[in-house]
Amino acid sequence: MDLLEPTSIRSELDQVSDYWTPRVVGRVNDQYVKVAKLLGELVWHAHDNEDEMFIVVYGNLRIQLEGDREVALGAGDFYVVPKGVQHNPVAAEEVGIVLIETVTTAHTGDVVVEGTVPIERQLGA
Repeated sequence: MDLLEPTSIRSELDQVSDYWTPRVVGRVNDQYVKVAKLLGELVWHAHDNEDEMFIVVYGNLRIQLEGDREVALGAGDFYVVPKGVQHNPVAAEEVGIVLIETVTTAHTGDVVVEGTVPIERQLGA
């Protein structure tokens, strides 16, 4: 991360090759700025102590929420999943997103599955 140069979100998304694998592209205080490509669905999970912000760059994203609720997001839309809320992102087609998450946020929260990506990998380590 070169903090002295502007960063292109599209260019950063172009470097993502695996779905559901966030990549840290910046940091603002105690928040990571991540990019990811989504296709299909991840897993129902929650982040007990952190909110999670989804910003859609391209495509359409549905976020299923506990209590049979759902939000639909298109390019340019964002939604903040409040801490402790069970949610499941679903993408019927490829979606490019930006995530804003506290540095302590675990990828799949309280659930560990085969697709869970540790922060070391998200940081490019």
